[in-house]
Amino acid sequence: MHSKMRKVPLLVGIAACLTIGLAACAPGGSTATSTASLGSVSKTVTKDKITLTEWDQNTDGGSDTAQKELNAAFEKKYPNITIKRVSQSFSDLKTTLKLALSGNTPPDVVQANQGYPDMGAFVKGGLLRPMDDYAKLYDWTSYYPSSLLKLNTFSSDGKTWQTGNLYGVSQTGELVGVYYNKAILDQLGVSAPKTIDDLTVDMAKAKAAGILPLNYGNLEKSPGIHLYGVVQAAVAGATAVDDLVTAKSGSWTDKDNVTAAATIQGWVDKGYINAGSSGISRDASLASFGKGGSAFYVDGTWQQQTLESDMGKTAVGFTTLTPVGASAPVTEGGEGLAWAITSKSKHADAAAAYIDFITNAKAAQTLLDTGNLPAVLPTGYSPTSGTLAADIADQYTEISKASTVVPYLDYTTSTFYDTLTSGMQNLVGGQATPEQFTQSLQTDYEAFTKDRG
Repeated sequence: MHSKMRKVPLLVGIAACLTIGLAACAPGGSTATSTASLGSVSKTVTKDKITLTEWDQNTDGGSDTAQKELNAAFEKKYPNITIKRVSQSFSDLKTTLKLALSGNTPPDVVQANQGYPDMGAFVKGGLLRPMDDYAKLYDWTSYYPSSLLKLNTFSSDGKTWQTGNLYGVSQTGELVGVYYNKAILDQLGVSAPKTIDDLTVDMAKAKAAGILPLNYGNLEKSPGIHLYGVVQAAVAGATAVDDLVTAKSGSWTDKDNVTAAATIQGWVDKGYINAGSSGISRDASLASFGKGGSAFYVDGTWQQQTLESDMGKTAVGFTTLTPVGASAPVTEGGEGLAWAITSKSKHADAAAAYIDFITNAKAAQTLLDTGNLPAVLPTGYSPTSGTLAADIADQYTEISKASTVVPYLDYTTSTFYDTLTSGMQNLVGGQATPEQFTQSLQTDYEAFTKDRG
C-alpha cells in the first residue's frame, strides 16, 4: 500500500455515483459472478489491434521504472496491443477508481487494494471479474504461496474476505519497517533496533546528540497507518493483530493497542518525531531522511530504489521489530495491491496475459533490477551482503517463513481507512488521547461487524 501524491483529473460524467453509492452505479447492482458463467478462457491472445487500459499506483521511483519497462516489453511481445497507462498515487487511486469502475468505459486492468474498503466493495458491486479460471490456466496457484493468494480472495457477495473467489494477483511483496542511517547510528554508537524499546532508546540518544530521531510526514494521512501498524505489531504480536483485522477476536481498546498509541504519542512529546507532521508531505519527509536529516524513517519496502539513489546501496539499512517473547519480527505488509480484471473488460484473455506477464518469474527479475521486492523471490536470489537489498530480502524471507506478517490495518472495515488516518493525525497532533484514539477504532469496528451480522 503506497501513498505518493500525483493529481489526475476525475472522470467526467460519473460523479453522481458519489451521492447514490457504488453498488447502485454498477450494472445490475451486486450480482454475484462465478467463473463457470464466464465461458472458456485461453492463453491465445487476439491478433486484432486493441488497447488495454490499466490503472496503477506504481508512482515511486523503482516501481514506476519497472512498470514502464514491463509495459514496453509486453507491447513488444504483442505489437497489436497498446497499453494505455493511468498512474496515480495510492490516495488518488482510492478516490478515482470507484468512479471509474462504475462508468460505462472502465479500465481493463486495475490495481485494487485488498480488504473491505476497496476490493470488497468492488466485488459486492459486481465490478471485478473472478479470476480462478485464469489462475488455473497460468498456474498462479503453484507460483504464489496460498497465504498471498488468500489476501486477494472474497466471497462473491463481497462480505467475507480471504475466502471464495480469487479477484487478482499481486506483483510485489511488501513489508513496512524502520529505515536507518548507518552513519548516524555509528556516530551514536548504537546498532539497528530489534525491538520497540531498542528504537526508543536509540531515538533518545539521537535527540540528545541534536539529531532528529524520526522523520515523519503525514500530510496525505496514509503514512499514519504505517507508523501505528509497525508499533502495534511490535507490541501486540502477530496473532492479536491478525485476529483484530480479520474480525476473529479482540478489541481495538485492548491494552496493547492503547500502549502502542501511547508509545507514539510519547515519542511526539519527547521530540523524537518532527513537529507539524500533518503539514509535511511524505515525499518531503522521505527526502529529508535521504539527505541525512534524521536517524530513522518508517515506511515500506517500495522506497528501496529511492533511498538507494539518495543515499547509496550500503549507507541505509532496513529492519523490522520483534515483540517481547517472540522468536521472529512482526510487521504489516505481505503483498502489493492486486492486479485485477474489471467485469466490463472486452479483452479478458489479453488482460490476463498482461497480468501474468507483469507478475511472473521473469518480471520478478525486472522488479529486482529496478529496486523492487517481487511477491515471489527468484530461486537462488542472493543480493550482496551489507546492502539495503540484502536487508529487505533477509527480513522478507524471515518473516515469510515465520508467518508473522500482519495485514494492513485499513483492511479491517469499509470505513477504517478514514477512521484510522484521521485518528492518527489527532493522536500525533495531541487532539486525542491514546484511549480516545483506540475507542474511535473500536466504534468503527463494532458498527461494521454488527452490520455484517
